[in-house]
Amino acid sequence: MDRRGMRRPLALAALLLLASVPTACGGSSSTSTARAQLNWYNFPDDSGALQQAADNCTKASGGRYVVKYNKLPRAADGQRQQLVRRLAAHDKGLDILGLDVTWAAEFAQAGWIRPWAGADRDTATNDTLPASLETATWKSKLYAVPYNSNTQLLWYRDDLVPTPPTTWAQMLDAARALAKAGKPHHVEIQGAQYEGLTVWFNTLIESAGGSILNASATTPSLGAPAVKAAGIMHELATSPAADPSLANQMEDTNRLAMESGGAAFELNYPFVYPSMKANQPELFKHFRWAAYPRVYADQASRPTIGGIDLAIGAYSRHPDLAHQAALCLRNRDNQMTAALKGGLPPTLRSLYSNPELIASYPFAADILSALEHASVRPQTPAYQNISIAISHTLSPPAGINPDSAVSDMRRQISDALQSKGLIP
Repeated sequence: MDRRGMRRPLALAALLLLASVPTACGGSSSTSTARAQLNWYNFPDDSGALQQAADNCTKASGGRYVVKYNKLPRAADGQRQQLVRRLAAHDKGLDILGLDVTWAAEFAQAGWIRPWAGADRDTATNDTLPASLETATWKSKLYAVPYNSNTQLLWYRDDLVPTPPTTWAQMLDAARALAKAGKPHHVEIQGAQYEGLTVWFNTLIESAGGSILNASATTPSLGAPAVKAAGIMHELATSPAADPSLANQMEDTNRLAMESGGAAFELNYPFVYPSMKANQPELFKHFRWAAYPRVYADQASRPTIGGIDLAIGAYSRHPDLAHQAALCLRNRDNQMTAALKGGLPPTLRSLYSNPELIASYPFAADILSALEHASVRPQTPAYQNISIAISHTLSPPAGINPDSAVSDMRRQISDALQSKGLIP
């Protein structure tokens, strides 16, 4: 037998023995230290921006942790259901949670997420838009760090409407005139019985100077602004401006309807801009944007803010590392990537003056203005039940009787706040 073949196993054994001996200073080698795995649960992202953020932060951690991006269901209800079930079971594998901006109060009240404090809180609030921070706050404590924001603009065709309307009355009058002239005239908006219908109502009532709940979120507010809001919804639904499928429309069906060429106006999120550019380049030449229409000419509109906030699971094995990773995931570079690749508006105010963002978001100033005037949906652990009550009462929009609808909402919302009655 070749003697070299006999020596090689012996040499290998010696090397393995040496590798197992502690270093002279008594510590273990850096290569044997296991990195913590931080599970990040967030909405499914097709752009690759979230996975890129996870990879960036894993690399930036210097070996302290690995961020694993786990995709939640596509629908918001499914996302919430999965998180609630696992948190209620004290699941220790939930480290960083992507929460819809309406969930912080519910999750905080249940003790499922940790408050932010000290230096981490200071970093989270620095340069962050106030409305975004408000969505992540419950009982004066910050429970999440805003990851991305969102808001609606008025999108219109300037070959049909050279000057965009500034109020709902002007927009509906323009739609009627276009219909009379036999031109595309629909106003595309979310009229299906789901969260989008609640958002439409919330935007209108806030723009009319009212709110759904009182300041302490203990009783319904509603009143005359709510009647005005419901009246506008009914007026649109029973006018030529209404798409025939209004009662079944959501954001993406609005986008498709606008791209088909049958509409003059669309109330929707910024994702419609790159879609129109890619799918209908001829219509894109006339695709413009403006501020969300006002209810009253002398009162600014208050479109409802959207987005995702990052919270730390109460049962995480690595809460300190999870806080650090969450701050990394929403830092300037990763928010820029999310905006440019995923179409998600940033929560950091200074990014709206970034030339790279403006080049891809020519409407950046309008988004920022909308976010600075944004309204927040009712902050209460009972929000899900309140939203269901609103969308059920206002569906279909053509069937709304403003006075009785508001009366029904007031009763159902009061029951929801007191955990009484059956939610429709």
